[in-house]
Parts: sequence; structure tokens; C-alpha cells
Amino acid sequence: MSKQEEARDAVLDLIESLSVGQAIPSERLLTLELGVSRLTVRAALDELVRDGYLDRRHGSGTYVTEPKIAQPLTLTSFSDEMRRRGMVPGSRTLELATTPAGARLARRLEVSPAEPLVRIKRLRLADAQPMAMEVLHVPQALVPGLTKADLENHSFYELLQRRYAIVIVSGTQTIEPTVTNEEESEVLGVPLHTPAFLFERTTVSESGRTVEFVRSIYRGDRYRLVADLVPQRSRNGRSAGVAERERKGDQNRGAQAPHSTKRGNSHR
Repeated sequence: MSKQEEARDAVLDLIESLSVGQAIPSERLLTLELGVSRLTVRAALDELVRDGYLDRRHGSGTYVTEPKIAQPLTLTSFSDEMRRRGMVPGSRTLELATTPAGARLARRLEVSPAEPLVRIKRLRLADAQPMAMEVLHVPQALVPGLTKADLENHSFYELLQRRYAIVIVSGTQTIEPTVTNEEESEVLGVPLHTPAFLFERTTVSESGRTVEFVRSIYRGDRYRLVADLVPQRSRNGRSAGVAERERKGDQNRGAQAPHSTKRGNSHR
């Protein structure tokens, strides 16, 4: 382990003992306490600032930041996930309008390009702090009478189930890194081109109908992605990797058999 890695781990241990918003010791003090050069300490702190553990304020010091929210890769609503973490979810409806689907959204939602869609732009909050901006499209026929007020500080999935008897049971989601544009930066209260996650999700109801397409920008400084990894199982219950190796082994043995028989016949 390098000196920088040791310094980084030591500062991470220190962060665990401090409160959010509390200043860490100065670079000079950390240099003395850790027994490394100031350049090493600075490089370790730079890395922790970049990873979102610390916030460096010019002329003031370096402070412990809010911990990142671990976003599981599962089909859960934003509101449910924030409540599970002991936070208060909220939302602000920035825009609600009706628009024709057009070719691209029609393919996503499996509707006619002329189908009227409700377009909803929302700011998602946790403990009153901006977390994500989302733009969702849903066929107007599925949500008659929907208003901006209906969505203020409410889960869209809960509203679908309660008012429209639509239960979301599955979905497809893609995730990729991005940076915020001018509008997203203003809405989320972050600098232009701040690292972020782009989520695009299509959901399906229990009746098999495609319900929504939503595009969300999540703040990269407040989120990290978490996935539970398990072996993929074949039909016989074995892991897919083991089953594939066994199948290839059987094929190889089968390929050798004719060769062995031919060699035996040549001795006769």
C-alpha cells in the first residue's frame, strides 16, 4: 500500500468519527499526525474531495460532507427509497403539459406517434435537499385529470395505484455517467457540468401495458450505485459458468470418440 493510500484510509477513519459539516484538521496537522509529506496528504485529500467525502472551502477549511445515498438497482420508487433511509421525500412539480408522443417516445411506450402524452418535470428532494431532476412521459389515457398539485410531495407510483388502479410490476432501466447541463445545474443547485448519473426507465403494469418512460438526472456527489451480485443459474440449478464448462467438456469428449475408434480399426 502506498503512502497516499495509507493517508487516505487514515483520513477516512477520521471522517467516521466526525459529524457532517465538521472540519477536519489542517494539512499541516495531518502531516504531523500521519508522518507523511504535505504533498501526500494533499493528494489524499484531493481524492476524497473528488469522491464526495470532503468539501474544500477556499479560505475556510475542509469539511465532512453528507454521506452518499446508496441507490440499489431495483424497481422502487424514489419516495419509498428515501423513507427506507430515514429521510423525508419530497417533490416539486416544475412542469405538466400534454404533447404528442412522436416517433421516439411512441417506440418507448408502444403507442401511436399521435398519442397524447402527459409530460411531467419534477425536482426530487430528500430532507428538503435537491437530489434529482426527472422528466417522465405517460399516456394521457392512463391518467385522466392528473394535475400538478396531485404530484406535489407524492409518489407517482402510489398515485397510479390509488387513483388509477395501475400497479407497476416490472421495468427496464439503463444508467450511464453524464454531467449536468445549464437547466439541470440550476434546478439541482450545482455548478455547470457537475458529474451526475443519467437513469432512463420504462415501466410495465401488471396488465402488461407500458406505463411510463422517465429520464432522471441524479447528483453524482450524493449518489453511489449498489447491486447485489449472484451467480446466474442454469435450468438444472447449477451456476451458468459451471454448466457451460461441463457442456464444453462433454462436447470435447464427444469429438474425441470417432478419432479413437478410427485409430483402433487401423490396428486390426
